[in-house]
Formats: sequence, C-alpha cells, structure tokens
Amino acid sequence: MNHDFYPDYYLADILRATKVIALVGASPNPERPSQRVMAFLLRKGYRVIPVNPGQARKEILGQRVVGRLADIEEPIDMVDVFRAANALPAVVDEVLALSPLPKVIWGQLSVRHDEAAARAEAAGIKVVMDRCPAIEYPRLIG
Repeated sequence: MNHDFYPDYYLADILRATKVIALVGASPNPERPSQRVMAFLLRKGYRVIPVNPGQARKEILGQRVVGRLADIEEPIDMVDVFRAANALPAVVDEVLALSPLPKVIWGQLSVRHDEAAARAEAAGIKVVMDRCPAIEYPRLIG
C-alpha cells in the first residue's frame, strides 16, 4: 500500500470495525498525547489496553497496564503505536508473534517505517502510519 495517502473509506472502515485497541507507549502523564488519545478512544466506546513496561500492573485512565503485547489475554483489533518511528520494526515483531494477529497496526503522527509496514502487510495486517485516530474519527465518523 502507498502510505503517503489513505482513502477516507479505508480509515473509516478500520475505525468502525475496531473494538479492542492495544495502545503501545501509553503514558500516565495527562499532558502526553498518548493519554489524551487514549481518553478520546475510551469516550468513543473502544476497549483500550495500555501497553508500557515501566507502568505494568498499574492503571492509566482506569485501565490496567500490561508490559508487552504478549501479556494481553484477549484478541486485539488494532495496535496503536505511540513510539518513535525507529521502534516500529520491534513493535511489528511483537505483533507478528501474537495469535490471533491484530487486524491493524496504526502508527501515530510521525510514526512511519515503510519496511516494518511491508512486513506487517505481508502477514495480512492493515497498516496506517503518520495519522491519529483521534483526528480521523471526528473527521470521518463524527
């Protein structure tokens, strides 16, 4: 897929089909974008599982934090990545080790790594990069 442009229907379909989101890089700091986006997603009815090894077994916005994706005990629809772009290959490695595989990996603003995306897509996972669901949701769904 060309990650320079996403058709609106592609993003809207992902946002409508997603129910469970693993938010990698979740922060307990209310000033951090990851927490603001997590709060938005929770308000929109998504189940959000925060992932942060330094906060494991604590809570962020009332949700229990896990240390890594493999610690999540339910199927994930989307992995939302709040990490530096150069961390995306390692996140894709973690995702590809999951069973079942999530349907989507979503890299937040400035999170883009085309080689990592290609590996995920080769495994049948949709990829969105350099976008924010908290921006796209109001624009596309309301």
